[in-house]
Amino acid sequence: MQQSMPGKINLLEVIPYRNERISVAREGECIRLGIPRFKRQWMQRFLLPKGMSPFVHVTLEEHGTEVWELIDGKRTVGEIIALLGDYFQHQEGYDARVTAYITQLRKDNLIGYRL
Repeated sequence: MQQSMPGKINLLEVIPYRNERISVAREGECIRLGIPRFKRQWMQRFLLPKGMSPFVHVTLEEHGTEVWELIDGKRTVGEIIALLGDYFQHQEGYDARVTAYITQLRKDNLIGYRL
């Protein structure tokens, strides 16, 4: 494994965990995430129009579902990539695709990282 530079983290060594505010439901082969429209409960109470869902729903595609299911707060990104090797049939660059996907999940606040 690569050594981390001071002030930088090695993404392969972090442990991603799911945001506890995200609801998860299975729809056939895929997972559907429920993302709260508002960060604060009071905002939902006062700003949400009647009849509108308090969640935005996003259905993950097949690959995203496979990655999401392995994010359990125990495995490192490196371990997740290793477990997905067979699923992605060890295609060239699959590890970069997985790390980019996990990075995007973090940017969208669907997951967090811990060392």
